[in-house]
Amino acid sequence: MSNILEVKNLTKKFKDFTAVNSISFSVEKGEIFGLVGPNGAGKTTTIKILSTLLPLTSGSANIGGFSVIKDAAKVRRLIGYVPQLLSADGSLTGYENLLVFAKLYDIPSEDREKRIRDSLHFMGLSESANKLVKQYSGGMIRRLEIAQAVIHHPLILFLDEPTVGLDPLAREGVWDYVKQLSDNGTTILLTTHYMEEADAICNRVAILNKGNIAAIGSPLELKKSVGNEEISLNEVYEFYVGKLIESEETTGNFKDVSRTRHTASRLG
Repeated sequence: MSNILEVKNLTKKFKDFTAVNSISFSVEKGEIFGLVGPNGAGKTTTIKILSTLLPLTSGSANIGGFSVIKDAAKVRRLIGYVPQLLSADGSLTGYENLLVFAKLYDIPSEDREKRIRDSLHFMGLSESANKLVKQYSGGMIRRLEIAQAVIHHPLILFLDEPTVGLDPLAREGVWDYVKQLSDNGTTILLTTHYMEEADAICNRVAILNKGNIAAIGSPLELKKSVGNEEISLNEVYEFYVGKLIESEETTGNFKDVSRTRHTASRLG
């Protein structure tokens, strides 16, 4: 398999604070790769650099053979990005949100209608296409945002804490669709602090702690590395980092989801 993403000695400093400390990893075509760790580990900073939203301090990152620094415009054409903060407009319908993104990605007018309808169908939103997004549940909003990010058929999809603020049932629904995207050939890099999700869905994970990669491998490889295939990935994290990640659960409407994601994004 060929690598879609290559990261070498990636470092990001904010004055005297090192948010990402010389990390290296690669992501293969069709893979689901997870960056796992608590808030402040460097996950969101890394994904913002890879999606060309932040400049790196040193090192390199290439997507599809293009540099995220030197070829940023070309990279943006190859990626889809779902941030922590809301990217759907609550005052528009699901269909209208997708139409906006189809135009932003320069999808030809003769193809837009089919792309939009296919995306709505794939994400299970066809019956809600003409409802205002502010009437959607948290899980529906997230599925719409993923549809927005893949409507142009990107080479790689970045998901930053895609299930933050969702209840367990909604989280499970979102992951089902993420798995389907992977099965259809989409390469995915995601960040999460829900270790049970990373264990269930990721082909490989990198455990981040204070900007460093503490360990990397498949969930099974990481468990074997600590001598017990039966333990949870959270326990593996505790072995390498020295503490467990506390999980949080919430649910609610458009306003609740917006508030929760804003807090998560602020904490990084």
